[in-house]
Amino acid sequence: MQQRTEPKRVRSLSFGIERLGLTALRYPLIAAVLVIAVTIAAGFGYSRLKVDDSLSELFRTDTPEFRDYETISERFPSSEYDVLIVVSGDNLLERKSIDALRNLIINLQFVDGMAGEVSLFSAREAPEPGKIPGPVFPAELPRGDAYKALIDKVRNNEIIKGKLLSDDGTLTLVLLALDRKVVEEKGLGSVVQQIHDTAAEELKDTGLKMQLSGAPVMQLEIRNAVERDRFKYNVLGFVFGAIIAYAFFRRVSLMVIAALPPVIAIVWSLGLFGWLGFKLNLFLNVMIPLIMVLGFSDSMQLTVAMRNRLVDGDRRIKSARYAVLVVGPACVLATATAAASFIALLFSDSALIRTFGIAGALSTAIAFVVGITLVPLLTRTLIPRNAKAYAANLKKHDKAMNALKRFCGWVAEWSVRYPRTVVALGLLVVVGFGVIYMELPPRYRLADQVPDREQAVAASEQLDAKLTGANPLHVMIDYPKGKTLYDPDVLKVIGDVHAIVETQSGVGNVWSIETLRRWLAKTQEDTPERLKEYVSILPDYLTKRFIDEADNSVVVTGRIPDIDVSNLLPVIEKLDGKLNVVRDAHPDYRIVVTGLSAIAARNSATMIGKLNAGLTTEIVFICIFLGLAFRSVMVAFVTVLPTLFPVFTAGVVLAASGEGLQFASIVALIVAFGLSLNAAVHYLNRLRLEDRPGEDPAIGVERATILIGPALVLTSLILAFGLGVTVLSDLPSLRLFGKLSALTLTAALIGDLVLLPASVLLYRRFMRRLRPAPQAKQPHVRARG
Repeated sequence: MQQRTEPKRVRSLSFGIERLGLTALRYPLIAAVLVIAVTIAAGFGYSRLKVDDSLSELFRTDTPEFRDYETISERFPSSEYDVLIVVSGDNLLERKSIDALRNLIINLQFVDGMAGEVSLFSAREAPEPGKIPGPVFPAELPRGDAYKALIDKVRNNEIIKGKLLSDDGTLTLVLLALDRKVVEEKGLGSVVQQIHDTAAEELKDTGLKMQLSGAPVMQLEIRNAVERDRFKYNVLGFVFGAIIAYAFFRRVSLMVIAALPPVIAIVWSLGLFGWLGFKLNLFLNVMIPLIMVLGFSDSMQLTVAMRNRLVDGDRRIKSARYAVLVVGPACVLATATAAASFIALLFSDSALIRTFGIAGALSTAIAFVVGITLVPLLTRTLIPRNAKAYAANLKKHDKAMNALKRFCGWVAEWSVRYPRTVVALGLLVVVGFGVIYMELPPRYRLADQVPDREQAVAASEQLDAKLTGANPLHVMIDYPKGKTLYDPDVLKVIGDVHAIVETQSGVGNVWSIETLRRWLAKTQEDTPERLKEYVSILPDYLTKRFIDEADNSVVVTGRIPDIDVSNLLPVIEKLDGKLNVVRDAHPDYRIVVTGLSAIAARNSATMIGKLNAGLTTEIVFICIFLGLAFRSVMVAFVTVLPTLFPVFTAGVVLAASGEGLQFASIVALIVAFGLSLNAAVHYLNRLRLEDRPGEDPAIGVERATILIGPALVLTSLILAFGLGVTVLSDLPSLRLFGKLSALTLTAALIGDLVLLPASVLLYRRFMRRLRPAPQAKQPHVRARG
């Protein structure tokens, strides 16, 4: 016979914060008006939201390295506004193709925002004394053998070979410099679309393949992906949560009570972001599914508790009060632990990740306030005043919930029957997986921030394969005040740096004013005066790429492939080491290696390492915090194994896939760890309510698992799917985030339903042996509450 048991009264875990829900229950009209007013205000804030598509924001830190990068971006902004057109095909150098390419170059000049072009047709003949060299390609292309001779000359031209044309003659690079002011006025999307349409039109009958890359194209693709993802996350997350809620509750009213608070929480949070001036980016965009799952977590726990009381015969107001007073404190504590995981991100060096941490902590608090307010309010509004018939109907459609209870009962029985075996196996797995986790290397590639199903990454991969790379690497040279660019010693330093950069393995396509000087040297015209004359006749967009006479600064630029930082960092360090020879010979010159790739290579491993250390600190802090919150040494002790299990399990998956620790993966682990504690907190809260003096600890442990287990399963499913929906993103980093989050939360459910009860039982039995006391035998009762 099933017997209803009332949980015992215990001291609040949350200083009465959960009683905010009772206020909404007591003053429903005032609460409803406030909710509507805040939602309208949030809607205006939502309209202010913008997208941040910066590629460098992840590495924005208060360090000399990043300040150097900002300096070079201000002085030589070209690389931030370069669109790369990659044209490839076996027939690239045929006369028809070259004709079409030249027409393309001409027509691109009429695109809005075009500041200049560098292409095959920019190259000039070798200089001759006293003459201005003409273009390599004549106005009228020759035919027959004369054309073949022209192509041979083109393929061996020092300006073209290996820089604008691949060695096999099947790929060429067209570099377009954009005007920043025009782009800001017309819009990046409009300008890039014009470039794409113009290129597609001119090359459509040639059989050549055309793709766009470069920072502007990548930024545009990131922006579009963020916009698409925002829609997908909102729709899929809500639909799945609503389906789960309806499948187990089988009433539209209960589904609305569980599913509406997360939607309101999203509106409030995004509205607050808009008013605070936050911008959506590849990380902050994850806040949409995060807010969804945070809101569902609390609302599902409260709704399940309220529903159970309705089924047991309580009226709607009493059922809502029960949910607030019994489940509410655990919601407060779960909110605190989730917020702590976001607060841990505030110690990151990355401005982007710190902003994500602030947004996450704010969203966590908002999701709690919305859930604890709306669930009682909606219960009073949607549940009939006389709930007897309503409860009878619930019992008729209770198959899914009863099946879930039976499953939790089986798990509970197995855990308390073999606690030593469960804990021993758990320890072995955690230790073994932990060793693998500790060996995970840091990983980072720029391509992980960019949609990999679009053209930018594909074009960059072609440049990596055939033109040494798509990503710029800069060496900035600041020469002393009082000197000019054309002083012999200044030109010598530039030449020495240029030579070191071009001989560095892994760096290619090197350009600087030294390129022009060497070209003039073929006719012994490389005098400072002649060089100055040639610089004066070059277009501004070209000279400003390498020269900033106002700041006594020049830059030597090369290109490198987009490879993992573990392979890129040695290249950067070797180059920087070789430049010490020039620095030592000219101590009054400042020579720095910089660029986004250099910043990433130098800082990503350190930043990921700090985040990983932050996760370790967070785990220790949370275990101690839970022990203090529950005023129990046992809680601090028994939560260690279940909290380590999901983190180390995710680490093994990362090791098996060769993905290592990336920014997305370590952030996913930190966030998912904080969310996974939700189940542990609710279980421990229920356990303390089910304790009976003198009772065999196995009975209380099993009863708590049966009573809270269904809610844990439902919320964990929603959490896992809500974050796992990011696997549908076009951004590789967000797909990794979704995969790891879902895996971590699923593993955490196993830990909380299996490892945690077994650990609690072993601990209590061990302490009883140390302090034996008379026990009254209690009947084994499975309760409904």
